[in-house]
Amino acid sequence: MLRLPAWTPGSYLLRDYVRNLEALTVHQGGDDGEALSVKVERIETSAWQVQLSAVHPVEVRYALLATELSVRACHLDADHGFLALAAVALQVEGERWTPHRLQLVLPEGWLPFVPLPLEADHGWYAETYDQLVDTPVEAGPHACHSFAVGGVPHRWVTWEDGSTGGRWLLDRFPSLLEDVAAVCGGCCRLMGEPMPAAPDYLFVLHLLDQGYGGLEHDRSSVLHYGRQALTRPDGYRKLLQLVAHEYLHQWNVRRLRPAELTPIDYNQAVIVPTLWFAEGVTSYLDQFLPLTVGLSTADQLFEDLGTEISRYRLTPGRQGGQTLRQSGQEAWVKLYRRDAYSDDSQISYYLKGAIVALCLDLALRRDGSCLVEVLRDLWRQLGRWGRGYSETTLVEAFTRRSSSLAEALPLWLESFLEPDLEACLASVGLQLNAVLSPDPFTGLRCKAEPNGLEVQRVQRHSPAQRAGLVVGDELIAIDGWRLRQPEHLAALLQPERPQSLTVNRRGSLRQLTLLSAPPAVDRWTLVPDPSAAPEALARRAAWLGLIPC
Repeated sequence: MLRLPAWTPGSYLLRDYVRNLEALTVHQGGDDGEALSVKVERIETSAWQVQLSAVHPVEVRYALLATELSVRACHLDADHGFLALAAVALQVEGERWTPHRLQLVLPEGWLPFVPLPLEADHGWYAETYDQLVDTPVEAGPHACHSFAVGGVPHRWVTWEDGSTGGRWLLDRFPSLLEDVAAVCGGCCRLMGEPMPAAPDYLFVLHLLDQGYGGLEHDRSSVLHYGRQALTRPDGYRKLLQLVAHEYLHQWNVRRLRPAELTPIDYNQAVIVPTLWFAEGVTSYLDQFLPLTVGLSTADQLFEDLGTEISRYRLTPGRQGGQTLRQSGQEAWVKLYRRDAYSDDSQISYYLKGAIVALCLDLALRRDGSCLVEVLRDLWRQLGRWGRGYSETTLVEAFTRRSSSLAEALPLWLESFLEPDLEACLASVGLQLNAVLSPDPFTGLRCKAEPNGLEVQRVQRHSPAQRAGLVVGDELIAIDGWRLRQPEHLAALLQPERPQSLTVNRRGSLRQLTLLSAPPAVDRWTLVPDPSAAPEALARRAAWLGLIPC
């Protein structure tokens, strides 16, 4: 039987890669060179039963549509080629744990970048099918830059989409390779290890006009980042945080992984309630790593944490849509299928997981320990040996370091009870300040479109919802005044006073009444508390450096 995976680890969505597979045929030749009869029957959408009449070598041929520019799919054009092998390589029944070999035929002038051992015939060797499909393949006329971390060889390859000549990134940031090496070394020190977990490592960066994302692998990571983002003051710092996030996954996720992914089932969704630890803890720590190696400042970390706290507190779904455990369990059907209503019904396990990780870290530090020590404990006990963890395992690991978490942590995971964020931050001499919006609150988000001002979001239980607005409405006028831009609406709003709103809904004009509320919190800022006690300041210094207590 032949089968193509339905998803790729690290991205919890059934992607049905088979939709890009075309014209599968199976060929077999006999001793005399004549073609033998082969029967191929499709038994599932992604599986074929092959019946052979003799024991002779078999050749399977098929084509793949490679048009999706993503870290988890395949893309091929005149400038480069990228293969996510989970979308390419068929699994042969009974051969999952046997060696596999990969060969590529490339256009003249193109180079292959593959994080597998290279053999004498210029092919690559994978010990198992799992190692093969965990391998991203980048190819093109790209420059490759080498450096070492803890004596382990690393490669950095950038494909720059567009006519930049492949030098835009390094010309703008000449210290990039040194900075990436420093961040990687910081990850090793965080884990208490002298060298990376992988025997070698490949970074592949797709530098696009716009974009953001990454996907981790055992010996590599693939990153998407936008040139436009790099022109902003925080753009380079965010790129280094993305590097840190995917590189830290080398330990937390790839080798220290949820029990449900040991081994991986490539054919169906697997419910994983502990994604908050896999991704949330990593998202929390990635913000610190540039700081620990001198590539950002404490004030910039406070800015980044304040932004994350604001996103979290301004997401209504955290208070009744999903618990943190449910967020991981429902990743397959919600996180990667967001729509205009998602913020009201769900919360990202990346985001809430990072906030809970922050509170766990600070709670542990009050008791003489820290999150880094828990992560190291789990790595030594489980990750080094490829053993998976359960939610019970995680709770026990935190409880061993702080008995006060035995009751609190399960409640943070399975209910809508939240940690006392203000108290946690006060323990390191920080405080949250609320910043009000300059405009009345409507719960409405709209965008100027060619046809008018279109409603893109209506927050649940908000003035906009009570007025009867729905996503897709076109806002024409308020109190008789024409609306063309979001700022026009903001300027005309009058809180706690009924206003007439003219709306076009699917070609039908309607009159609605909007009663705006007074301005609400727009964001929170995280700042040092000038009255913090000396012990809080000492605790803050250790926390900022990820220094175990």
